[in-house]
Amino acid sequence: MKHVIALDVGGTGMKAALLAQDGSVLLEARRPTGREHGTDAVVTAILDFAAELADEGRTRLGSAPVAAGVAVPGTIDEKNGIAVFSANLGWRDLPLRKLLGERLGGLPVALGHDVRTGGLAEGRIGAGRGVDRFLFVALGTGIAGAIGIDGRIEAGAHGYGGEIGHVVVRPGGPACGCGARGCLETLASASAVSRAWADACGDPDADAAACAAAVEAGDPRAAEVWRTAVDALADGIVLAQSLLDPSTVIVGGGLAEAGDTLFTPLRTAVSERLTFQMPPVVVPAELRDTAASLGAGLLAWDLLSTEVTA
Repeated sequence: MKHVIALDVGGTGMKAALLAQDGSVLLEARRPTGREHGTDAVVTAILDFAAELADEGRTRLGSAPVAAGVAVPGTIDEKNGIAVFSANLGWRDLPLRKLLGERLGGLPVALGHDVRTGGLAEGRIGAGRGVDRFLFVALGTGIAGAIGIDGRIEAGAHGYGGEIGHVVVRPGGPACGCGARGCLETLASASAVSRAWADACGDPDADAAACAAAVEAGDPRAAEVWRTAVDALADGIVLAQSLLDPSTVIVGGGLAEAGDTLFTPLRTAVSERLTFQMPPVVVPAELRDTAASLGAGLLAWDLLSTEVTA
């Protein structure tokens, strides 16, 4: 059966699949990234994992993969296949597409940004199926996004399209790692909620999941922390709604695991802030932590389609 390698490289682990052309998963696998062993070890682990997946395809499916897609965090140059920078994984100007292609015997390789590939998968085979305009928002350690238009992701002129986490929603607010103050991710990311709840409850190990549980239990301190995050997130979504006018906002990432505890007040807060704008449908992501790997596989199939029509 024809298939492609789909690989998502994260800060601590790698998720992979062999993906058929219709998006169905033929095989899944996971490995640690091994960043504690240094950048060279991480690159070796990526190449070895991809080679193992190719071997699994030959053994289990009776044929070699026809292409590969890889999603990575940080700054990337998709056109030239360069992983430009990743603070977590330690690389700079890594020619990842070239390295993977060589290791896989000349196989075509597509390189994508992890959040944008996750948005691509959600748009085509997840919560955005059939939606022509959507915004994907990932609430994790930080906040990132992807703008979906007619089945593709708009990366922007310089590759930074969809960076909703760095929209300033509270001018003069908390300092952000990007150098600005009051960015959305300083208030509404899972790590921001974890910090605020740890301060509020006095437990340095408390996290966002514990805050959500405390909200459900009726703790007023947790409710205040949660309200601050939801209000900031609603402000960011309304700003994006004014600029982009998506019909659907897909919210994923760790904080979205809170379910109705997040989505019920978020939908209300967004609705209350809208004036002339058409309200978006705000829905949870469906693919959870497999979105980026599935999106990488879709990029690989797109690459083959482009080569055929070129």
